[in-house]
This record gives sequence, C-alpha cells and structure tokens, in this order.
Amino acid sequence: MAEITAQLVKELRERSGAGMMDCKKALGETQGDMDAAIDWLRTKGLAAAAKKAGRIAAEGLVGVAAQGTKAVIVEVNAETDFVARNDSFQDFVRKVAELGLAQGGDLAKTAGAAFPGTGRTVQDELAHRVATIGENMSLRRMAQVSVTQGAVATYIHSATAPGLGRIGVLVGLESTADAAKLVELGRQIAMHIAATNPLALTPAELDPAVVERERSVLVEQAKESGKPANIIEKMVEGRIRKFYEEVVLTEQVFVIDGETRVGKVVEGAAKTLGAPVRITGFIRYALGEGIEKQQTDFAAEVAATVR
Repeated sequence: MAEITAQLVKELRERSGAGMMDCKKALGETQGDMDAAIDWLRTKGLAAAAKKAGRIAAEGLVGVAAQGTKAVIVEVNAETDFVARNDSFQDFVRKVAELGLAQGGDLAKTAGAAFPGTGRTVQDELAHRVATIGENMSLRRMAQVSVTQGAVATYIHSATAPGLGRIGVLVGLESTADAAKLVELGRQIAMHIAATNPLALTPAELDPAVVERERSVLVEQAKESGKPANIIEKMVEGRIRKFYEEVVLTEQVFVIDGETRVGKVVEGAAKTLGAPVRITGFIRYALGEGIEKQQTDFAAEVAATVR
C-alpha cells in the first residue's frame, strides 16, 4: 500500500477536482492507487460534482427548524430557482435543518451526519444530488439560537413551503412566561427583523468599526455647516442616535404598529405576560446575500452556442 502523503492527496485533487478530505478518503479506500481513487470518487459522484463546483450557486432555500428552546436556520444554495422549487430539494433542506438541531447548529458536524435513508453523510448526499441533477449546490451556512428558559420563534418571509423560503429569522426570548405567548411575540419581532434587517440587538453590541465609520462621515458632513466645534459635536451625537434608530433592533420603530420602539414593545409585553422578557439574540438569513451573482447576456450566450 502506497503511503498517503500530502503530495498524493494534492495530485488527486488536481486530477479530479474533488475536495481534500474526499481525496484523502478515496486514497485510503484504494490503498493509494491513483486511478482507482479517481474511479472511487466518480462512483460516489464526487468527481462529477467537483466539475460543477466553480459555477455560482446563489439560488436555493433558507430553512428553519425548532424544538423546545432551540431553533436552527440553514441556507442551502443551488444555481437556479427551478431546483429550489423541486420537492426533493425542499425535503433535503428541511431534513438538513432538522439534523442541525441535533448537532447544535454546527455546520461541519451536520455535514458529516448521516442523512436518513441513504447510507451517506449529508455532504455526500449533496454531492450525489449535484452529480444526479447536474447543477452545483452547496451547504452554505447554519446557525442556532437557544435559550435556557422561554422560547425561540422562527419566521420565513413569503414561504415557498412550510419552514422554507428566501428570508428566514430566528429570535430568542428568555422568560418564565407562557411559551406559546412568547412564540407569538417572537414571531412578530422576527417579522420586523425580516423587514428592517438590523445590524445589532443593542447599541452596545453594534460593531465599533461600523459606528466609527458612520461618525467619520457625519463629522465631515457637519463641518460643511461652518458651525463651531462644540456645535458640530452635538450635531454628530444627535445623528449617531438617529443612526442607532435605523440599525439597532431595540431602537427601531416596530413595523407592526409604526410608532413604538422594539425595546418598549418587549417591556410592554413583559407587563402583560407577568414576567420579565429579554431578547437574547437573533439571526436573519437572506438567500444569496454576499454572493456575487454572475451576470449573463442571454442573447450573446445563444449566439455563442450557435457559432
């Protein structure tokens, strides 16, 4: 048996286009035989999947799953919305979200977990589907929100199917109040988050670099007024407070009533429910955010195909 060296793994990666761990496993399964390892990857659908891995996958679905005092959100990408509307793909995303609950929202652990009824891991099942469907797909990200006592509410905006859509939100509420009523409150807050996309829960949790960048812009704007330095300072502080109202959840005006700040809404709910209520955190996923989508000229593409 040939020694499975880093150089051997690197060579197999270059020849097959498969991932490093898949190449290492293939060489181990075939006693270091390069050609046999390539065939092994092909039978698993991994070499075929790798050929498609360079294509941009910015469509797909965001899925949520909840159980008791914890909930998970996951984004699985595909190249086209056509695949995302497929029942089989939707079932895959739904099951991945459910498996994520058992793995504490850990993406790597979930990818390595057994996918029900297949004898494959989640990652291998995804690769199998890529090879079968002929379209690049990726298990992009996952997160969990949990509370010690209370509820975690989930919300999917414009749901494609139950628990699946293009924007998903989780909100954790710590409280001893009735769980069903907390979920109702949490769902309304989640709807607000889906609409406003806040950057942080409180001013203290906002990234200092974001605040400093905003402050620098506001200082330069205020200087153009020609006012004294002490007045400029007050102007900037007032505008920073306004900035918080735009990007911090507790400072935002609640979209449900259009007049009360979210922090005050939670305080009011605590009085109604008869127990303190605290938002512990939130997660908002919008499908494809941060992925640079490839722009194509369809007419030019057809012309090139004809040529």
